[in-house]
Amino acid sequence: MSSPGVDGNGYSWTGTEFHVLSRRLTHPSQRRDTEPVLSSEDLKDVEKGPPNSYGSFNLRDCLTSSNEANKAVGIQPKHVGVTWEDLQVVVPAGKDHKTYIRTFDLHILQNGLTLVRSVRRFFSRNPPAQDGGAKTILNKCSGLAKPGEMILVLGCPGSGCTTLLKAIANQRDEYSSVHGEVCYGGTDAVEMGKTRKDETVYNQDDDTHIATLTVAQTLAFVLSTKTPGPKGGHPKISGQDSDIQAQEMLLRMLNMSHVSDTLIGDEFVRGISGGERKRVSIAEMMSTGAPVQCWDNPTRGLDASTALDCVKSLRTMTDMLGQTTFVTLYQAGEGIYDLFDRVLVLDEGRQIYLGPPSQARLYFEELGFKSLPRQPTVDYLTGCTDPNERQLCRGRSIADVPSTPEALEQAFRESELGFNLRKELEDYKVSTKEYQEASRRAVLLEKNSRVSKKGPYTLGYARQVMALARRQFQMRLQDRFQLVTSFSLSVILAIIIGAAFFDQKSTSNGAFTRTSVIFITMLTSCLDAFGELSIQVGGRGVLHKQTSYSLYRPSALALGNALSDLPFSVVRVLVYDVIIYFMVNLRRSGDAFWTFHLFNYMVFLSIQGIFRTVGFFFSSYDAAFRLGAFLVTSLVLSTGYLIPVHQMKKWQFWTFYLNPMAYAFSGLMENEYSELNLTCDGSYVVPRNGFNVSKYSSSLGPNQVCTLLGARPGSNTTPGRSYLLTAFDMDGGDIWRRNFIVLLGWMLFYQVTQILILDFFPRHAGSTFFRLFAKETSETRKLNDRLRERKASRLQARTADNVNPEIIATRSDVTASSDRGVFTWEGVSYHVPVSYGTQQLLSNVYGYVKPGTLTALMGASGAGKTTCLDVLAKRKNIGTVRGDILVDGHLTGPDFARSTAYAEQMDVHEGTATVREAMRFSAYLRQPFDVPKEEKNAYVEEMIEFLELHDFADAIVHNLGTEARKRLTIGVELASKPGLLLFLDEPTSGLDAPSAQNLIRVLRRLADQGQAILCTVHQPSSLLFESFDRLLLLENGGHTVYFGDIGPDSCVVREYFARYGAVCPQGANIAEYVLDAIGAGMAPRIGHRDWKDIWLDSPEFQLVKEEIRELKRSAASGQSKTAPTYATPFLYQLTVVTKRTFVTLRRSPDYIFTRLFLHLSTSLFVSLVFFRLGRSQRDLQYRMFSIFWVTVLPSLLLNQVLPVFMANRGIFVWEFSRGMYSPEVFAIAQMLGELPYCILCATVYWIIMIFVQGFGQGSAGLGGTGLQLVVIIFVELFGVSLGQLVAAITPSVQVGILLDPFIMVILEIFCGVIIPYADLAHTSGWRVWVYQLNPFTRLLSAMLSTELHGLQIRCKPGEFAVFNPPPGQSCATWANDFVNAFGGYLENPSDAQACRYCQYKVGEEYIVPLNMFYENRWRDAWIIFAFFGLNFVSTIAASRFLRYTKR
Repeated sequence: MSSPGVDGNGYSWTGTEFHVLSRRLTHPSQRRDTEPVLSSEDLKDVEKGPPNSYGSFNLRDCLTSSNEANKAVGIQPKHVGVTWEDLQVVVPAGKDHKTYIRTFDLHILQNGLTLVRSVRRFFSRNPPAQDGGAKTILNKCSGLAKPGEMILVLGCPGSGCTTLLKAIANQRDEYSSVHGEVCYGGTDAVEMGKTRKDETVYNQDDDTHIATLTVAQTLAFVLSTKTPGPKGGHPKISGQDSDIQAQEMLLRMLNMSHVSDTLIGDEFVRGISGGERKRVSIAEMMSTGAPVQCWDNPTRGLDASTALDCVKSLRTMTDMLGQTTFVTLYQAGEGIYDLFDRVLVLDEGRQIYLGPPSQARLYFEELGFKSLPRQPTVDYLTGCTDPNERQLCRGRSIADVPSTPEALEQAFRESELGFNLRKELEDYKVSTKEYQEASRRAVLLEKNSRVSKKGPYTLGYARQVMALARRQFQMRLQDRFQLVTSFSLSVILAIIIGAAFFDQKSTSNGAFTRTSVIFITMLTSCLDAFGELSIQVGGRGVLHKQTSYSLYRPSALALGNALSDLPFSVVRVLVYDVIIYFMVNLRRSGDAFWTFHLFNYMVFLSIQGIFRTVGFFFSSYDAAFRLGAFLVTSLVLSTGYLIPVHQMKKWQFWTFYLNPMAYAFSGLMENEYSELNLTCDGSYVVPRNGFNVSKYSSSLGPNQVCTLLGARPGSNTTPGRSYLLTAFDMDGGDIWRRNFIVLLGWMLFYQVTQILILDFFPRHAGSTFFRLFAKETSETRKLNDRLRERKASRLQARTADNVNPEIIATRSDVTASSDRGVFTWEGVSYHVPVSYGTQQLLSNVYGYVKPGTLTALMGASGAGKTTCLDVLAKRKNIGTVRGDILVDGHLTGPDFARSTAYAEQMDVHEGTATVREAMRFSAYLRQPFDVPKEEKNAYVEEMIEFLELHDFADAIVHNLGTEARKRLTIGVELASKPGLLLFLDEPTSGLDAPSAQNLIRVLRRLADQGQAILCTVHQPSSLLFESFDRLLLLENGGHTVYFGDIGPDSCVVREYFARYGAVCPQGANIAEYVLDAIGAGMAPRIGHRDWKDIWLDSPEFQLVKEEIRELKRSAASGQSKTAPTYATPFLYQLTVVTKRTFVTLRRSPDYIFTRLFLHLSTSLFVSLVFFRLGRSQRDLQYRMFSIFWVTVLPSLLLNQVLPVFMANRGIFVWEFSRGMYSPEVFAIAQMLGELPYCILCATVYWIIMIFVQGFGQGSAGLGGTGLQLVVIIFVELFGVSLGQLVAAITPSVQVGILLDPFIMVILEIFCGVIIPYADLAHTSGWRVWVYQLNPFTRLLSAMLSTELHGLQIRCKPGEFAVFNPPPGQSCATWANDFVNAFGGYLENPSDAQACRYCQYKVGEEYIVPLNMFYENRWRDAWIIFAFFGLNFVSTIAASRFLRYTKR
């Protein structure tokens, strides 16, 4: 064993401490002077956390000692080089390589045509024609990357950089086809994908994480799945210890130890900053230890210093571990560029250079492209592929310079570099054979015991499941709000159900309600599982990323979910069952209760398995919701409660045997009734006393009969087993021999289906490698033609005259303003609440922005730059802000939000809008109302041209790439024509170098015209940095380091830092240097004093305060201006927002089609179950059940509307913070947009219900069913408004969905069907109030009274109550008094025996006891509409006061 390494502070690091990070040995590589040196010096502020107790360390030294230690114990290296030949990638494309977004009407038409074509193809012998087309996005290219090499891939957005990385990483599922040969150390892509998938990983541009896990938990999970086996790790260190050590080193290496216990967070959950989230993604992929790593823009969102440190870490790990690393970067300084071994340049999918970085600039200069002074090489190389940015050398022209992608590709192939590349490729392919077997042996050593040698996983399946179970348990436990909400709602609902059915008696009157409470108890616990659809569909991104890293088999997640959920669901369902069971007074027996709980919990797990299976199988929530909602209908109808199995139609009864709920219901019923005897009483005795009739026996006499099914003649009690057999065709002996076994089988079956779907039918989130466009109108066609003409003319002018790009960017003054205010802030501090008290994020910040100036805000990642912008822009709604933020010396007014523009990091837009529509929407609502619409439209076209969005003007926002979406975010803010100030948070992040340069030129031009701009920048080049007038520099903790002028050639900033010992080297980028000087990265700061203390003691700070006082004095002489909060009046806002809502819904065909499908399928399924109803007593009850099923529609609508409303609310919060429109407008527009589809879906449901079931046979006739259409429309409006109300008052989809069963079960229990009105009327208090204030009560009353009014009832033979009159009396003599009092009729009044009594003669006799009256039908209908109005008004109020956004 080698001796331990010693760092600069004298701290000794054993060689084994970091062996787990390397995982493999590699030969020592040449030491570079670029490795990061981590330091804990001066980590006293809150953001950086406490000083690191380990001291500083050198990553290269650590890995060197680790390698030596691994050699000593015989751990083998794993080196995998990559070669690719004629690699070509093809994707599907529409006509002219454009794919147009489908609208709802076209979606319906296309589905109809698809059905017709399918039928024609079935009967046709001709093969089907191939639709659509294909587009090559990566043309044939070849190259190699050896172990220990880093390849920098450059190109403009859309040039194929991401595609190349995915192809190299062997992630090809989203492409139509991938041609050519890619080999990994001699192993082809097919074998690599099957057995060694874990050796090629891809890190995507976006950061996808579980928001409710901490940083440490996220990394611990990844490391636990990559713990090597006993032969692949050090024998003296356990796997758990090595994981802990690796985690600590990753956190320290990326300077994240201070946030290890902080939630990662997302747009809804507060967590770490965007830059820190990016570093978590980097650490996560580093943890995989894969020998081939592809990084897609890993430095996006990081400051220059941190970005350099991260790339240095990649360089060091590549050297020491022998990795092969591919990296795409949009912006990079020379320090980063020099770290790479090769650079690859792409232009529209064509490889135009692959060679040494040192020769790249010279190569393109020799081709004839001009290099600007101090222009970074990355900017220059990327600019050579951009016709709008590149310039030709003096004396060169387009005639002798290759300017098209094809010409550049051909020039490289014919160059000496191209020849050398082909020769090197052939030579390397021969040499890879010697590495291939060694790499295979290393892979086998790394695997744990009981792990397939042919699979890509390090851990065995059982350990994968346990790791996932721990993670999922942590995730659920830390989502406290949802956890508390679910338990609270479950307990409250159990109490309400128990109180509603309180203390059931063992009588015939209690048989129906006892059965109802058993069914409701089972149904409610099962409906709780419906929320699994959104959870599983929403977690698709994390699952895809982690399985692509080969951390675990996809199916392990299914078992991990099941195990982690058990502790929570067992307790919740047990408490729920205990409350209901004993409040209702179900059979008091220990074995009966535990059997009840067992069956109820097993059916919950079965239904949960069904919905998880559906969620895993479909790639979108709408598709999953369609099947899930249909399954709810079929499962409930075939349970045996509404229709016993022996009464089901022939086509339906098989659904009973495929329904887990049917077996659970049978088991629960058999458990309850097998040992129960029911006493006959009340309305079940025929004939009986009542309504001034007293001639009959008060108990069951010899001339009376008990009508309870299963009753025995002459007996006052009915055995429960007899009741079960007669009423439900259930046998008490089946509870264990059939129901339990089959239910257990279904539970296991759906667990197996989850495993099979995840492993063999994976569904990942849709790819956005192609763009969607809206079809052109006559107006947009003219505008697009004009944009293309102007683009072509500019390009022609540039080509002809080689004009400087800054001259080209100059246009007419469209944003000049002579009346702009001065923005100042003094002593601004910001504190936020945390678990241990408060935390300071900004400390005593001073500054100002004058009209006509461009101010840069810089600092390390996590230093508080975004926080500072949020505070200054008045976007914070939590925490405490101290200090003065003034405009012209006055406090900001209500119009401040719309007078400023704030382009934030997160690109939040309406996804179905086009680029032009999004910018017009901003212009219409934020520019003054008196500005003509034509002028606003013209200004939007100017902004489209400014931001070079010509080709995307009609592109759908949802499918835009990161770079185009960022430009759109800026364009939306510029379209508002801010009168006061423009804030921009990292506007150049995610942009390539030419786009960043062009954007800064646009900002510079706006500033020159009088606009005040405050902008955060992360990685500016020297040229970009000099475009700014002033710099506000922050260090960790939100402390000011410098605020003042930059000066020509940054002379003012250079002089300030040089005065205190930080002399910027000649030729260095001052923007990067000042960050290094203050210790923004992992290197220690320059100097002995903290730079914030230097600033506070500096004369510059005093000058800034004096300047602010002078600005306030001069500005305060004018009058304070007052202006309304919004730029446009209420009705105009409502018109514009409602129009967008209509367009959004029309372009969301899946959402509307899902609703239409649910209404059509539900109505059809229910109508087929109750097909062609007659006039019998049983048909009478079936009519009620059919109408009762309309009450299910609001539940389905709530679940569908809720996530859509919440997504729209997220967009509204962004737009409201900019003063676009009011909350009232948002809520009203959301409802107005839904109206046409509510009417459409209600009409479809009504048509099928009326004509298939045969409604309209009563006195009201078929014309009377029009009222039922009105009622269904009102119910539809009620359901949609209720869904929007629930969404408005809850913070997340998961919590909102929990309210669905809670609300619906209460409404359905107390509507007078499940608990008959007679039972409710005999009680007092809250149950009667709930009945009267229940919209479902009015629904049933209006529809059922209309349907049964005047309907003549004729009982079928099996429906009569048969009894014998006393000797000497006829049936009429004995029973006429009873019939006259209670209704119904005698079939054989003159007979002296076997009297046949039918309970109902006309429909009124059925509905009047239920408190339903035909004359009240319109009153009841309008009461339902009033409930809709109440929901609507409540939604408006909730939208105004509840937004659940914490910033």
